[in-house]
Amino acid sequence: MLNLPETVILPLKMDDHGSIRVSNTRVTLDSLIASYHQGATPEEIHENFDVVPLTDVYAVIAYYLANRDTLDEYLRQRDEEGKRIRKEWEARYTPEQRASTKKFKHLAEEKRNGKKP
Repeated sequence: MLNLPETVILPLKMDDHGSIRVSNTRVTLDSLIASYHQGATPEEIHENFDVVPLTDVYAVIAYYLANRDTLDEYLRQRDEEGKRIRKEWEARYTPEQRASTKKFKHLAEEKRNGKKP
């Protein structure tokens, strides 16, 4: 008879800065779930983050699906914090840095819309 484990160890740990890391790596839960939301399969996610074992990718996705509301709130808060920090940094830009940032954003937008610069 097969003896099933009582629990499965979740390969997630919170670091000192409040980021959830996967499999004792620098890969964040944010990155892994963003790939999942973009339609990547667990195998593709593993290829893109090859330091994360495939079994851990499946475990993280399963945990996310079972705790979607809580983790979506965590991801939303992380996104807001990132935007806040970005605004703080951009407020310190020199006029030259602002002009370069505006130019690169414009070029990126043109590329997304299929236009050549």
